[in-house]
Amino acid sequence: MAADKDANISLIEDLRPRLRKLIEIEFVLDHLNFLDNDNKDLIRTKARKESNLKAVDLLIDTIIRIRPLPKGWFREFVDALSAGGCKHAATYVEDSPPCPALEAENDNCVRLIELLSPSLLGMKTTDVCWDCFSKGILTIEDREIILAECQNRGNMGGARELLRRIVRFPPGWFSTFLKALQDTEHKDLYKELTGESPAIDNPTQPQSQHLLKPQYKNTTQNKPMSHPGCIAPAAESPPKAVIVLRDYQMDVARPALEGKNIIICLPTGSGKTRVAVYITKEHLDSRRKEGRPGKVVVLVNKVPLVEQHYSTEFWKFLKNKYKVERVSGDSQLKISFTDIVQKNDIVICTAQLLENYLERSHSGDDDGIQLSDLSLIVIDECHHTQKGGVYNHIMIRYLKQKHKNAKLKKEQKDTVAIPQILGLTASPGVGGAKKIDKAEEHILRICANLDAYKIMTGNLGENKKEPHKKIATAEERKEDPFGDVLKGVMNAIHIHAELNPTCDLGTQNYEQWVVQKEQNAAKEENQKVRVCAEHLRQYNEALYLGKTIRMWDAFSFLDKYFDEELKKKVAPEDEEYFVIKVKLQELAKLPQYENNSLAKLRTKILHEFTSREKARGIIFTKTRRSAIALAQWVQENSKFEEVGVKACHVIGGGGQSVVKPMTAAEQRDVLNKFQNAEINLLIATTVAEEGLDIAACNFVIRYELVTNEIAMIQARGRGRAEDSSYTLVAGEGSGVAERESVNEYREKMMSKAIDKVKKLDQEEYEKRIKEFQIQAIMEERVRTTKKKQKGMKKESPSKVKFSCRSCNKPVCSGEDVEIIENMHRVNVTPQFKELFIQRENTSLVKRLLDYETNCFIACKDCGQRWGSMMLYRGIECPCLHVKNFLVTYDEKRKNVNKWSELGIQLPAFDYAEHARSVAESSEDEESM
Repeated sequence: MAADKDANISLIEDLRPRLRKLIEIEFVLDHLNFLDNDNKDLIRTKARKESNLKAVDLLIDTIIRIRPLPKGWFREFVDALSAGGCKHAATYVEDSPPCPALEAENDNCVRLIELLSPSLLGMKTTDVCWDCFSKGILTIEDREIILAECQNRGNMGGARELLRRIVRFPPGWFSTFLKALQDTEHKDLYKELTGESPAIDNPTQPQSQHLLKPQYKNTTQNKPMSHPGCIAPAAESPPKAVIVLRDYQMDVARPALEGKNIIICLPTGSGKTRVAVYITKEHLDSRRKEGRPGKVVVLVNKVPLVEQHYSTEFWKFLKNKYKVERVSGDSQLKISFTDIVQKNDIVICTAQLLENYLERSHSGDDDGIQLSDLSLIVIDECHHTQKGGVYNHIMIRYLKQKHKNAKLKKEQKDTVAIPQILGLTASPGVGGAKKIDKAEEHILRICANLDAYKIMTGNLGENKKEPHKKIATAEERKEDPFGDVLKGVMNAIHIHAELNPTCDLGTQNYEQWVVQKEQNAAKEENQKVRVCAEHLRQYNEALYLGKTIRMWDAFSFLDKYFDEELKKKVAPEDEEYFVIKVKLQELAKLPQYENNSLAKLRTKILHEFTSREKARGIIFTKTRRSAIALAQWVQENSKFEEVGVKACHVIGGGGQSVVKPMTAAEQRDVLNKFQNAEINLLIATTVAEEGLDIAACNFVIRYELVTNEIAMIQARGRGRAEDSSYTLVAGEGSGVAERESVNEYREKMMSKAIDKVKKLDQEEYEKRIKEFQIQAIMEERVRTTKKKQKGMKKESPSKVKFSCRSCNKPVCSGEDVEIIENMHRVNVTPQFKELFIQRENTSLVKRLLDYETNCFIACKDCGQRWGSMMLYRGIECPCLHVKNFLVTYDEKRKNVNKWSELGIQLPAFDYAEHARSVAESSEDEESM
């Protein structure tokens, strides 16, 4: 073994000159677990302050120096190179480099790029970057860095970064790069690199020939070229991406093509977004012919959908004719949203972003947007256009202007332009209705909110794919010693703290009861009950987890919680856990006591993978923790490996959960692997039910999970392949199967309600729609009036005091708190800075247009989290989360979960003043 280690180290040392050019240090380090954080930090600093080459040298030196190297380090190093986007480097280290002739040819290609880089820096970097990414010679991280470089340092800076990165790919990248130049219309650069002109499309063939008439064929993006050589012969240029609609898609699109507002209701996977792209193109074409400006905004309700709709639909089909851009709160674009809208024809964005800028305009801000600036709004997942939702806020503005226009028209005055509306949904639901008339009313309200002329459904005919449905019921387990131990500890804590629960342990009702007890104890400064209640909450969670996933996962959750508690400055009273830790650990290893639902799930997965030639499926589960645990369970089970199961989890990106969320890039990476069959079993929370474009599956399993009829339809719709199955796995007596039956009844009721709405006489339909619209406008006016009155009554911030929720230490007054962009409450006083410590928290990492967060702040005395450290336009601002404090208001203590619950008017954050103060303090430090 020692000889093998020495041989591997010698190999890396011998390959140093090659590896220096092929390794991108930042991404590789993330996957090297055998290096400690200190060494990683030194290497990152070297890369940042000197160069990537010097950092690779330091990495190799560090590997050579470490003694002893842990078992499996070499395999981990190779895997880290592959995972970090340096697959060419990995092939060298695995001792399988390209043949000498191919290696020499590849080196010549690299040299050619270096020699001609002055000319290549003039490319349209953004277009080439996206095309290279779609062809597989740039990773997601490469793409994001190149696009950010374009924004920060201009087109040439981005081009320089792009050229530096593509040459690290295995041989064959050069021909693919040539194809990208050809497809993005860089004929001069193509000729300079090859000495030949690319083939030109037939000029007599009209571009729009395939765009106006539907065709019955599938169109996909060009796959990356896989020629092993570097320079490919000039090939015929592929035709531009065409929009192909089926009959049922054209039928639902027709009213929108006439300029009418509609809702398109088609099943998941039936091409709603493709129809929207077609309508968008026809809308912009017609306005251009008429000499009128056209501006389309596509609204989505989840950040990952912005990128998805941009790259796979709107940009792909419309890039050659119109300017398409995407932006969300997570975007790195450094110009305002207003500028983005003005400079582009089509903008894909999150709905909240548009609402923020509509509000700015309403408040008189020059940097705002008006509805009259837009000619078409596409609303994805439009069933969310209901009370309280951001879609509805936007549409209320629309409805107000529409009704104002009717009044102006009567007075023979000029009206204000409003955009056409196109709503997309797979399932509008029934809104909790129990009777058909209420379900019909729910559908009509959504139509009214979207000002829809009609709700359009299509007859899919032979294109309709319904999966076979099954319910797998698991018997209750006869013995649960693991759960009994947890219940015993919980009952002992009840006696110790004199608490009398009113509901069963391990249920959601118990969770609500114990949270209320913790809040009351915090207000009363009863430390004993507060700590006991917090511990009971964790035991209850472990009890619940033990019913759905492995006992070992439940134990690990509990162990991690108490381990984190010990790391705080003042350890809590946690003796009760350490008494039972060993016992729980032993019980968690006994398979005979595992829950039967898990056994049922195992049987179902094995059946799918042994009975199908190529199985590909999704398991939906309730929580992030259970998704991660189930993925680990599958990965660690040798039986699953034997039948070819390759599993991974995908979870949400929000920061509300204590479980680390997935970034949009991580989600896309997993979904891409699923698309390419590198993964064939996806274990997901409800984030994957709605909207996200997921490859066709032939089985879907909902594991101990039932929500509403909309979620059921969305989840079932993921089974798009032929002969697909939809299975509900539920424990006996859990009520899950019964709730699924209710959802099936509601689905049938929804279909009947939509049919009834469609059969209404148009005059009757419009009359009812108008009534609901007037009602919505009046309700909004009442809410606005109440909000204004509430604002007028707001008290002085000096009446509010904040203290630590855990140790009751006084923290600050309301006078110390300022508000940024009506969202973030910050305290930048020097006194407050002395009261907290900072800790890195990867689950908090966010980068938005003007600010970023990457660590949390916690009480110096007890370790209680208080909020996050936010870098706002270069200034560090401690951002307070009010739920982590006890609030004293007019001498009365209270628990507050949201800042909006406090009736105080906080002053706006004065950026200029604080920036000046920071600059002055920096100058003082430099002069010392």
